[in-house]
Amino acid sequence: MCTRFVYNGNDTIVGFNFDIDPSVWTHTIIKEKNRFYIGIKMPDNKYHSFHGINKNGNVGTLLYVNGNENGKYTASRTCSTISELTEDFIKGILSLDDVLNLVQKNKIVYAPDATMQAMLSDMDGRVLIIEPGLGYRLEQAGYSLITNYSVLSPKVTRPYIVSGDDRFERADEQLEECDNDFSIANAFHILKSVKQEGLWATRVSFVYSVRENKVYYVLNNDFENIAEYPFI
Repeated sequence: MCTRFVYNGNDTIVGFNFDIDPSVWTHTIIKEKNRFYIGIKMPDNKYHSFHGINKNGNVGTLLYVNGNENGKYTASRTCSTISELTEDFIKGILSLDDVLNLVQKNKIVYAPDATMQAMLSDMDGRVLIIEPGLGYRLEQAGYSLITNYSVLSPKVTRPYIVSGDDRFERADEQLEECDNDFSIANAFHILKSVKQEGLWATRVSFVYSVRENKVYYVLNNDFENIAEYPFI
């Protein structure tokens, strides 16, 4: 369960709520010279950057979604996994145009062990939504938003909507009412309003300002204590 948005006003601001069960996945915050990310420990015993920010303005996040047959993992030269593609984007190996070229030529599939969809954005406020088996959409709108259900083909994941889960609708309503002065404080207000609790609680919330090239983040819904990580 996660929520991600990009708002293009006087500044391009990204917001992300990372919701996870720590008994299933081990995670930690990792800060490097050119990268800030939520490291997820994988079977290779390494922390992978599936949710994070590059100094160059690339922001990538993966959100769990109920899978579809067309997106299932296949080991093939003509297929790219959504996880590897997203991590390479966060590492700065791929630009948004590089990723767009890949999704136009290759079939994008899920990771071998998880079904996920991605939202990628760059310093220009362009957003690429990729849903394996369903397609992709490139946009540069006033704002873009995604949670754990398909935005490209809502009917596919509508049967899986958890009762009472209206994060998308509540965030969408708030983003719709914002203007060009959208701020870091506005972003955190929205993230706080859709935070999760319980087993799959929000463990990390981050906001990134393209203009400042700085990350603001909070841990475990402690929105009174905001830490900062500026890229220098």
